[in-house]
Amino acid sequence: MKKILADRTAQIDASGIRKVFALGASLEDPVNFSIGQPDFDVPEALKEEAIRAIRAGQNSYSQTAGDAVLKRRIAERVSDRFGWEDPAVLVVSGVSGGLLLAFMSLINPGDEVIIPDPYFVMYKHLINLLGGKCVFVDSYPDFELPVDKIAQAITDKTKMIILNAPGNPTGVVYSRQQVKAVAEIAAEHDVLVMTDEIYETFCYDGECPSIAKYYEKSLILQGFSKSHAMTGWRLGYVAAHPCLSHVIEEMTKIQQYTFVCAPTPFQQAAVAALDYDMSDLVDAYRKKRDLLYDGLSDKLEFVKPGGAFYAFIKAPGTTGATEFVERAIANNVLIIPGNVFSEKDTHFRISYATSDEKIRQGVEILRSLA
Repeated sequence: MKKILADRTAQIDASGIRKVFALGASLEDPVNFSIGQPDFDVPEALKEEAIRAIRAGQNSYSQTAGDAVLKRRIAERVSDRFGWEDPAVLVVSGVSGGLLLAFMSLINPGDEVIIPDPYFVMYKHLINLLGGKCVFVDSYPDFELPVDKIAQAITDKTKMIILNAPGNPTGVVYSRQQVKAVAEIAAEHDVLVMTDEIYETFCYDGECPSIAKYYEKSLILQGFSKSHAMTGWRLGYVAAHPCLSHVIEEMTKIQQYTFVCAPTPFQQAAVAALDYDMSDLVDAYRKKRDLLYDGLSDKLEFVKPGGAFYAFIKAPGTTGATEFVERAIANNVLIIPGNVFSEKDTHFRISYATSDEKIRQGVEILRSLA
């Protein structure tokens, strides 16, 4: 039979997260620690904004780069935070869409991308799909930003460094000193930094420093999926200093031939979302974090998450995380093996984006397994 699939399809596998999520559908009322999706709904006021836009007939294409009012508001927000004058902005179909557009615009076959390990699963597969080379720098056991290892990993083929904080899967927040140190390294070698800040709203113990404050050649990816529970609305944005406006222009051009534009009525709701106070829900997630940590930290080894809604926990015993994950699933607890997010198989990820009662149930089961 004649081969019909493109060779690049062999570079990626179906998401391990989705596999576990699908498995959960066959279990009866499981403790679902698998999916990174807030357990609260989109605030009613923001739903009404989207409904209003739909009923007002704002259902056609927006401009490729996004609604003008939304772009202006995002640019003002970025300027206020980082001091950039007239930043370039592109509204995208979720941060995932922004990642694809950025990688397509920047990565040639053979280009190297430095990524702290563990990492968000999508980085590795999209880079491989485009023929790039992932250069993983180990951040075990504490998952702090491995500054020296990043410096040592840079070569003449390095195209970019990726940072993600608060991080998925670890929940770790990098310190200002670490972020500034990487900014100095990137500036010395004239390397672009992509900073994935989708969880920046969920910051529990102080500030969540952004490298964009210290380095102009930073591509910022943020969005509304996690902070406002708009995961199904597919809405995010990419922002850059004017020195990288040409990157945003190329991303916009590729969006024209792929996503076309982000969903128009939801862009209208996003304008209101920028002013909506989510602090009560963030406080609720800080308490979920504490509930999980207080319940498991005496039995299992892990770093207390400083943000996002994940914990990356060392599997007990010596058989590896996958075996422990299988035992947990057999006991009705859905967790994700760490090798989905890492070149190692020593940890597993918990998403505590679920009810307090489910967290308590899951803690008891995991304690018994540990």
